[in-house]
Amino acid sequence: MTETASSPARGTRTKGTKAGKGLRIERVHTTPGVHPYDEVVWERRDVVMTNWRDGSVNFEQRGVEFPDFWTVNAVNIVTSKYFRGAVGTPQRETGLKQLIDRIVKTYRKAGEDFGYFASPADAEIFEHELAYALLHQIFSFNSPVWFNVGTPQPQQVSACFILSVDDSMESILDWYKEEGMIFKGGSGAGLNLSRIRSSKELLSSGGNASGPVSFMRGADASAGTIKSGGATRRAAKMVILDVDHPDIEDFIKTKVTEEEKIRALRDAGFDMDLGGDDITSVQYQNANNSVRVNDAFMKAVEEGGKFGLRARMTGEVIEEVDAKSLFRKMAEAAWACADPGIQYDDTINHWHTCPESGRINGSNPCSEYMHLDNTSCNLASLNLMKFLKDDGLGNQSFEAERFAKVVELVITAMDISICFADFPTQKIGENTRAFRQLGIGYANLGALLMATGHAYDSDGGRALAGAITSLMTGTSYRRSAELAAVVGAYDGYALNATAHKRVMLQHADANTKAVRMDDLDTPVWAAATEAWQDVIRLGEKNGFRNSQASVIAPTGTIGLAMSCDTTGLEPDLALVKFKKLVGGGSMQIVNGTVPQALRRLGYQEEQIEAIVAHIAEHGNVVDAPGLKPEHYEVFDCAMGDRSISAMGHVRMMAAIQPWISGALSKTVNMPESATVEEVEEIYFEAWKLGVKALAIYRDNCKVGQPLSAKKKEQEKAEVTEKAEETIRAAVEKVVEYRPVRKRLPKGRPGITTSFTVGGAEGYMTANSYPDDGLGEVFLKMSKQGSTLAGMMDAFSIAVSVGLQYGVPLETYVSKFTNMRFEPAGMTDDPDVRMAQSIVDYIFRRLALDFLPFETRSALGIHSAEERQRHLETGSYESPEEEVDVESLAQSAPLHRETPAAASPAQAPAPAPQQAHTSAELVEMQLGISADAPLCFSCGTKMQRAGSCYICEGCGSTSGCS
Repeated sequence: MTETASSPARGTRTKGTKAGKGLRIERVHTTPGVHPYDEVVWERRDVVMTNWRDGSVNFEQRGVEFPDFWTVNAVNIVTSKYFRGAVGTPQRETGLKQLIDRIVKTYRKAGEDFGYFASPADAEIFEHELAYALLHQIFSFNSPVWFNVGTPQPQQVSACFILSVDDSMESILDWYKEEGMIFKGGSGAGLNLSRIRSSKELLSSGGNASGPVSFMRGADASAGTIKSGGATRRAAKMVILDVDHPDIEDFIKTKVTEEEKIRALRDAGFDMDLGGDDITSVQYQNANNSVRVNDAFMKAVEEGGKFGLRARMTGEVIEEVDAKSLFRKMAEAAWACADPGIQYDDTINHWHTCPESGRINGSNPCSEYMHLDNTSCNLASLNLMKFLKDDGLGNQSFEAERFAKVVELVITAMDISICFADFPTQKIGENTRAFRQLGIGYANLGALLMATGHAYDSDGGRALAGAITSLMTGTSYRRSAELAAVVGAYDGYALNATAHKRVMLQHADANTKAVRMDDLDTPVWAAATEAWQDVIRLGEKNGFRNSQASVIAPTGTIGLAMSCDTTGLEPDLALVKFKKLVGGGSMQIVNGTVPQALRRLGYQEEQIEAIVAHIAEHGNVVDAPGLKPEHYEVFDCAMGDRSISAMGHVRMMAAIQPWISGALSKTVNMPESATVEEVEEIYFEAWKLGVKALAIYRDNCKVGQPLSAKKKEQEKAEVTEKAEETIRAAVEKVVEYRPVRKRLPKGRPGITTSFTVGGAEGYMTANSYPDDGLGEVFLKMSKQGSTLAGMMDAFSIAVSVGLQYGVPLETYVSKFTNMRFEPAGMTDDPDVRMAQSIVDYIFRRLALDFLPFETRSALGIHSAEERQRHLETGSYESPEEEVDVESLAQSAPLHRETPAAASPAQAPAPAPQQAHTSAELVEMQLGISADAPLCFSCGTKMQRAGSCYICEGCGSTSGCS
């Protein structure tokens, strides 16, 4: 029997009710008698977040307590987004312990109250394991859990909602109200409008109906006014229309027409930027639009046939259209403005576990949650990089057993949350408790694939992704069957048992047929096979606690809170990252997965250093010294010259869809040069490959983007330049600034080094200022002929003069290391075993002798002792010379004098002052525009996360949680 609830609806199952003896919880990470908090080092941090546009402080809380291994960005986001209580009051949370305790203690108590655990000891293990996993960023619940659980306010745990609307004014007005309440709470909702009769049908009174497109206008205005959670970002919503609805063409062109309006108004001088004063006059901008197509339509497209549009009231065909022509209009609209997306109805419902309770008609805003109308789904995502075992020598494995145990823990916690959760409407509360939909997923897939030496668009990469996904969902349903034995199957299971078991067999069959590729994915497939066998066996015996188990969500804010390099199933944005430092300042770093990938591919440390230095300077691997061209694809990213193809994204979606209960939040990015025909191919191939839903985005297809903001900046710069010219013309006296040469004293300390490079012998004398670094270099080549000796003399004089005029040594090092010419090869220096030229050797030696550890480490230059230490401990630093990031931040002005392009980095190098996030850094380094909006909170460039955007600076999202 379905549980009843009032609104807001709370779980009402009788306290302690259970069908079995309770779960035995196994320790995975924790130690008996030791709390997870006692095993880490805690420190106090000051969180001060500013708006980069005007310098104003957006958020400030000082003295917050976090583990020392948490990154600055993760601390900032968790503190500003998830801590509860007014800042500056005693009620305000001041550390991660309070936040985690607020959640895990609530979950433990609910688990005990509702009979989940076999004993108090098992409940304690559950609490400690859950705390450990959150503390160490192994997984994260979706944002509403962090916001609401354990607080006096309604304990909403779901981020995804599906509503419904019928063909009546009462239902339509209820839709507006319910959607508004969800937006007010900071979440998003989606629904299918296809029940509303078309504008080509008559009302009972005799007049023509308005049609769903007209009612979309009212809902869009409501969403734009309420926004999301009272924030300045737009609300997250999805509207869907079936392809056989008579108003489908009007629906398809809604956003195209508005985009033309935006262009006309912009050209007339109106402010049509995203967030501009005049953009609010444009309609249909607050929702993602998707067309729900069926197999009959897609086959008609394939065969070039006709397709019937059906009346909503009678189901009769009232108009026939050319299927190819309609499909073409969809592709043209998506090419022009990125909407509509596409959802494949028959594929979706083929994997539906509860068809006897109703069809799957809708989805949440990002299209990953698909289930019954008037339901919700709470999400959690695992950080895949936490399960990669890497010895630093290229030997890697994915810890399938530990991964499965964490999945069991998380699924148990997620199901417990439904027992005490509140919901925005009574209908959603009743249906969610009756069907208990869960959405476990993961983040950092792109980083994992690169770290393991797999190209994102490769058979090996897809095999590993598929194996992990199969293991995750198989383990989830196995735990769901075990929970059913303890606390009962979901209320709707009895009616849907046959269909549910059929879908489990479909998952298991797909697992059996999957291709095994290498030593990484094969053991994971084996563990997944065992899990699915248990699912079939236990499901037959116990039924299932949950009608749905998994989705792949965007993991926007929570991905940043877990310090993930990549969100959801997305590839890496770029190879160079932007990193904030404790105490202020920032750095650019080469993605830490790059060295892991190179070791996996068999490269030696000297080669890795050279390749990483090349990436830091150029932002890509093309022509990197020693890197084989066949390995370039491993380092392909979402942006740049070697960006992953659109079909590569689709193939990855198809590789994991068979083991996801719901769907995948993914936008397939296409270059600006992409054609309408290519959009058609993407939509058609995705259907053929069994993908449930996707959307495309062609670069620069939107007008309301920061590109127009840049245009305004250019116009402002032009005005400023004209003013400066006028001033210059009026000023007769020109003030000239010259650098001043600082000569060395007569007595100076120095080092003389003998060296051999490729058989060529030489001597280098490097003299220093008594207290201020290198000041001159003399080079003497032994028996190498007058020309080379003369050129090296001249070169050393030029370098010495430059040093005395203030050119930083690291600038010379960054410019001349990796320069290739003969003589080159082996050296007699144990710290620099290989040199690509004499110049390459000289500046590597100078860096080792005169640059501090953190600076030369940033340039990818390490001594033999440091490289050995890295192999043994994973760190180049000795215990007594651990890098003090606060000191490093204070020394940033020295580095910032160095041009950004002249700062190769393996670990950190100073980031350009103009960049505030990785997206902006990519723009500067690759010379391209990341076609994404600016963050309303802090003014920085956002980056795509699934179907939405996430601000790396402050964690704000454009609609996803």
